[in-house]
Amino acid sequence: MPETKAPPPVRIDPARLQAMMEGVCVFGGGSDGALTRLTLSREDGQARDWLAAWFSAHGLTPKVDAIGNQFGVLELAGPGAPTVMVGSHLDSQPNGGRFDGTLGVLAACEAILSVRGALDAAGLASACNFAVANWTNEEGARFQPSLLGSSVFTGAAELDWALARRDGDGVTVAEALSRIGYAGTDAVPVPDAFIELHIEGGPILEREGLRFGAFTRYWGATKYRLAFLGRQAHTGPTPMAERRDALLGAAYLIADLKAMVADYGLDLHTSVGRLEVRPNSPNTVPSEAVLFIELRSGSPAILEEAELRLKAAIELACARAEVGHEVRSIDRRAAGPMAPGLVRLAERAGAANGTTTRHLDTIGGHDAVSLSAVCPAVVLAVPCRGGVMHHPTEFTSPEDQAFGTQVLADMLMILATDGMAAIESEGGRS
Repeated sequence: MPETKAPPPVRIDPARLQAMMEGVCVFGGGSDGALTRLTLSREDGQARDWLAAWFSAHGLTPKVDAIGNQFGVLELAGPGAPTVMVGSHLDSQPNGGRFDGTLGVLAACEAILSVRGALDAAGLASACNFAVANWTNEEGARFQPSLLGSSVFTGAAELDWALARRDGDGVTVAEALSRIGYAGTDAVPVPDAFIELHIEGGPILEREGLRFGAFTRYWGATKYRLAFLGRQAHTGPTPMAERRDALLGAAYLIADLKAMVADYGLDLHTSVGRLEVRPNSPNTVPSEAVLFIELRSGSPAILEEAELRLKAAIELACARAEVGHEVRSIDRRAAGPMAPGLVRLAERAGAANGTTTRHLDTIGGHDAVSLSAVCPAVVLAVPCRGGVMHHPTEFTSPEDQAFGTQVLADMLMILATDGMAAIESEGGRS
């Protein structure tokens, strides 16, 4: 590995970071701390406009690709130099929290701005260019699947297929992009590395009294959209024995999915997070119940076995409720490792700030999981109160936000000084 130079000191501005957080949370924010900023909604468009204006005001070139991924590009090293991309997403869950995703985008802005200022003050050129990313539909709340924008960016999903996804009202991604003015045409190349700062979304850092972590492994996920199909009837005169209740079939399956995890300890998570019932009338036997099912595990073998058990449970639920079923879609995301070189870089920057970098698993999906298929990628974590995420009480203190952003800035400064050699192992790229 080439000899490394001591990077110049870089200090972020915590007040500036908090001003950005407060500024963007106006769009979709509620008085109780909630945030509802569904992807490609009017509120998402307003937040995107705010971010684009910030890019232009601070010398970053705004770009938008065909799936609406939003970028701010800062060429400090010139054409042909490596690019380090940093960011997350601005979309939220319905009635979600203000830090999930948003912190990662704004921390990227603050860290890159601080690095540029420190390089200028030291009279140094950068070894790499930087880009901020705001990915489309990370959450998967309005359009499925989640990680849609980053999946198109990396080639894991076809653009035309992604643009044709519809929300519950029948609006396509293409239509929603056009409505808010983010049907872009810019071509943005795959970066040489991607870093995402995020709230942990779990209790480990807080429980252990730690301030910083790095996700070294991401869990896989298998997601089914499954419909139980029954027969609509009146809930009054229709004899119980003659009912073909689709919702009853759903209830049997939901209970079986919960019971399944007892056989796998902490290595399997199952859920049904969304249920659509038709005709959804209190005095009508449901004719259709659509379940959004998730199986998650860090073990490919457990995930495969759980899917086989899911299929058997579906058949059993159908037999018990005397209904049929139809699998509407299946999405799969493989488990895998984050880039070891970026984890080591996080440890180096964390140590410089007096902290241990706790190794963690990410059970939820992040855009860095998509990016890991095409370049070294990592997710960094700061604590969140009670491990809560996707809820209005989601909270990460300003001090922890600033600390994570400072570690991120130190990582970027090392990359600006040493280039991609900073994440290479003795045997090659991480």
